[in-house]
Amino acid sequence: MTAASTHARMVGAKYAACASTGNTSASLAIYSSAAQLFNALVFVGSGKIAFGKLSQALDYGAHTLQIAGDFDDALKQVREVCQREKIYLCNSVNPFRLEGQKTIMFRVLEALNWQPPDWIVVPGGNLGNSSSFGKAFLELKELGLIDRIPRLAVINAAGANTLHQLYNEQSLRWNDGRTDDAKIDGFFSQMDAENRRASTLATAIEINRPVNLKKCLRALEACDGVVRQVSDQEILDAKAQVGAGGFGCEPASAASVAGAKQLREEGIIAPSDQVVCILTGHQLKDPNATVAYHSSKAGAIDPKLAAQGIETVSFANGPVPVANELDRILEVIRSL
Repeated sequence: MTAASTHARMVGAKYAACASTGNTSASLAIYSSAAQLFNALVFVGSGKIAFGKLSQALDYGAHTLQIAGDFDDALKQVREVCQREKIYLCNSVNPFRLEGQKTIMFRVLEALNWQPPDWIVVPGGNLGNSSSFGKAFLELKELGLIDRIPRLAVINAAGANTLHQLYNEQSLRWNDGRTDDAKIDGFFSQMDAENRRASTLATAIEINRPVNLKKCLRALEACDGVVRQVSDQEILDAKAQVGAGGFGCEPASAASVAGAKQLREEGIIAPSDQVVCILTGHQLKDPNATVAYHSSKAGAIDPKLAAQGIETVSFANGPVPVANELDRILEVIRSL
């Protein structure tokens, strides 16, 4: 967003807008507020944004429009509004956003002393990150700054798995830029006819119409990539394991860790491989999901989680009720 905001200022934009499941809107809003560069317009879907993210957009002064629909509806509307009213669009269809997102890989390589890992694993939503990562590695290899390109794994949530369906089930490929557009159009036409909507607790990747689909296909070809889907159950269990390591993340981030685990079980990722999983948002972005998971028990799953098919909480760490008495408190502590 730093790159997109800088370009918006360069071209003299008075308004900048985005549709968002939360992280993009928070970033746009804070740059608008802190730097007084432009006025921010944020489009969100009804009930499709975590409060930890919505609170940022509201607190930072962004003008927030809650569309009666989901992210895909909000993105469609914001693109039309920006075109008609000459408003600067900051979604990842914006090429400057993707240029900025490449720097995530620069930071990874910097931390690894410029030795590429064997794998980069990233959640797949609007597919901006995966697209930009592939672009970054192609350019770094061409410049001679790295001697090999890591493999890329893009992980969908099972409830928002457009890439998985097209890539794995319909064999859609980049094919040197000659993508099968009829296959893509047919997929989305059928989606519309059946009124299929994305549905996952990983709200940041709850997207059925990724705008960077073709660019991601290019990245997958360049990086000898794979695509997988993981359930909300696998996502929340992985999220709890990440948190137990002292590095809390939002649910969508944990899709990368759940995907890496799946690929390891399949034997695609070897025991000796060096794997980097990208976490795209911190734990406080979606505290409701965290508390619901850890407050659940076997046979008493939080209703919100149960509605998404969560049946177990293998790594729950809920609070222990105890009387306001010293002896009872000590009994509990000694039993831990």
